[in-house]
Formats: sequence, structure tokens, C-alpha cells
Amino acid sequence: MKKQISRMLLGLTILASSACTKIDNYPGPDASFEGNLISTEGGNLLTSQNSSQIRLEQISWSATPSPQEIPSKFDGTFKDSKLFKGKYKVIPKGGAFWPIYDTITVDINKGTKHDFTVTPYLLIKNFTATLNGTTLTLTYDIEAPISAGLPTILETQPFINTTKLVGAGASIRDYSDAYLKRINKEYVDMTDAEKTISIDVENMVPGRKFFARVGVRLNDSFKSYNFSDIIEIDIPKP
Repeated sequence: MKKQISRMLLGLTILASSACTKIDNYPGPDASFEGNLISTEGGNLLTSQNSSQIRLEQISWSATPSPQEIPSKFDGTFKDSKLFKGKYKVIPKGGAFWPIYDTITVDINKGTKHDFTVTPYLLIKNFTATLNGTTLTLTYDIEAPISAGLPTILETQPFINTTKLVGAGASIRDYSDAYLKRINKEYVDMTDAEKTISIDVENMVPGRKFFARVGVRLNDSFKSYNFSDIIEIDIPKP
């Protein structure tokens, strides 16, 4: 009798457990959103990994959604292929460009694309690199598309690495942070001579290949950089 009661209780427990188990029938995140941050001065806005983001808020199911962000890449592109389908409020933020305050609404599905046009704080022009033995000289000009109200220019420095992933947080310190130049001036107070910058990076390792760019940091709320393009440099063996 006891065995029969035990078997009955076991069967009831299994049935109760099965009844409480729910199968998740919701589709997984298979939508995607990609595009470019385009400079008003032409071409993509060159950034450093994660230095700017695309902020999304899905408004399909909530009036107060939790935001999520897609980080930018070095070439000014962005992509996330693991989003849920739906309607999103979208805005670029965090980069060295004039703030955008108006969000747009995008219906994100599979393969959704959208480009954002932004005005960079500074342009880095005439970027050149010359070698004298193991000393690398980087020369460049800075120019502001909009000077009125521009955040204070804090500093400038080279970023040098052994891979194409080079920028803030991805560089060799002895060739990068060690050559930081303080500026701490308003752009309108800088002379033309101060807007042409030259940095000598010494003791580059012979026989090695490096990737270099330069950046200028501004005193906005993100302490963000405007960057040059990336150039490849071969240091010849003696």
C-alpha cells in the first residue's frame, strides 16, 4: 500500500512540475542595424574603438525603455546583428562632434541600415610622417569647421601600435602617451603657428612595421578625440 501511495505522489509531482514549465516561444534577436558616421566635411568620421556610440531605445513595448549602445569602429562604421525587431529611438553620442539632440525613429528589422551625419569638432589635415634614422616625425594641421563655442583643446599626441587597431587605449605607451603635448587653449586663441603641430617620436625599433595616427582631445563631457587616418610605417634595419 505504501509503495502504491509513493508511486501516486511521484506521479503527481511530475505532473505538477510539467504544468509549471513554460516553453519560450519568443523569437531570438535576429534583427540588425548598421551604418556610418559621416563627417559634414566629407568621408566617415574617423574614431577609436568604442569612442562613440549609437544609442538605441526600443519603444515598441515600453514608453521608458532601457537604452543600449552600439560602439563605433575605427573607420566610423557601426553594426549590431543581435537586436530584437521593433521600433527604436536612435541617436549618435559620445564622439568628438557637435552634439545631436534630436533622436530619430527607426524600424529595425533584418539588414536595417542608416547613416548619421555629424560635424566634427576638429579636422586633422596634412598628416605626414617622415623618418630620420629611428626618429619618426609626425606633422599635421588642426582646423575647426565651427570655432564659436568649441570646447577647450586639451592636448594632442601620437598613437602608435604594431597592429591596425590603433588609437586611445590601443597603442604602445613609449611611442604614444610619452609624447603627449599639453595645449589647454581655446581654438580662437591659438595662433596659426600653434595650429601646425610636429612631434618627434624617438627610438623606433628597426626592422619593425608600425601603424600610426594622431589625435587631439577636447574638453567636452566625454573628453573625446578627433583622429587622423592611420598610416603604415616600416622602420628599416640599419
